[in-house]
Amino acid sequence: MSANAPIRPRRSALYLPASNARAIAKARTLPCDVVVLDLEDAVAPEAKADARKAALAALEEGGFGAREVAVRVNGIDTEWGVDDLAALAGSKANAVLVPKVSTPLDIGRYEEALETAPEAMQLWAMIETCGAVLNLEPLAAMAATTRLSLWIMGTNDLAKEMRARLTPERTPFLPFMAQAVAAARLHGLTILDGVCNEFRDLDVFEAEARQGLDFGFDGKSLIHPAQVEPCNTVFSPSAEELAWAEAVIAAFDLPENAGKGAIRVEGKMTELLHLEQARQLLAVAQQIAAMG
Repeated sequence: MSANAPIRPRRSALYLPASNARAIAKARTLPCDVVVLDLEDAVAPEAKADARKAALAALEEGGFGAREVAVRVNGIDTEWGVDDLAALAGSKANAVLVPKVSTPLDIGRYEEALETAPEAMQLWAMIETCGAVLNLEPLAAMAATTRLSLWIMGTNDLAKEMRARLTPERTPFLPFMAQAVAAARLHGLTILDGVCNEFRDLDVFEAEARQGLDFGFDGKSLIHPAQVEPCNTVFSPSAEELAWAEAVIAAFDLPENAGKGAIRVEGKMTELLHLEQARQLLAVAQQIAAMG
């Protein structure tokens, strides 16, 4: 788990075409933490208006339980973007996910478009352009003055822009992944890894998810229901991690360790930063259990 993981679990964020009523109905039964109703990549141009209506109807109907529901809109400069944003500003969505931002000015434009939305509605952004990966810190800094609270890596679109090969190792994107996590942590953003296009071979998927965990991502975006369970497993504290956390907390609670900044736990030097990590792991585990 990331040292700065949010208390609210966002291990798995499943994209669904907003135009697919059967997929949305199934999403209400899946153990994903986030449902992303997509109006952008997954919807053909001639179906965009109907998809918007379907997303609004699904939000009104509800039934998503503890899952957060975000809607990925079309870009503000497309012929559908302004209407998407205007419609969603008055909806029950937890978040609006915006594509292809490149500069802080882009975030500002989306913030302005959501001016009338409820205060609790969040702004999430895709990190999927060359401009974005070269402006990560100033983009993340917008969290201080806007609704911006979460990033999702868009490695497919980034690969297209860069003309890079999207290999299983994701070698061309590793520097950007590390920098994106660092910028997100600096400014308190949640950050999710990009999708894995392989949904038939779950071993390949799990390997990529674990790579994302190693980089510090809070979770991963998904394209298929089969990816939800392995994703949740990877981004949940393991039994070994929880046992370690409990041991660390118990050791620091001992009277003889009061006021100490470093103690020995299970034969290893353990500092107060590890105590903070331990408490965070247990808090995340409790939140996951509460979600049922």
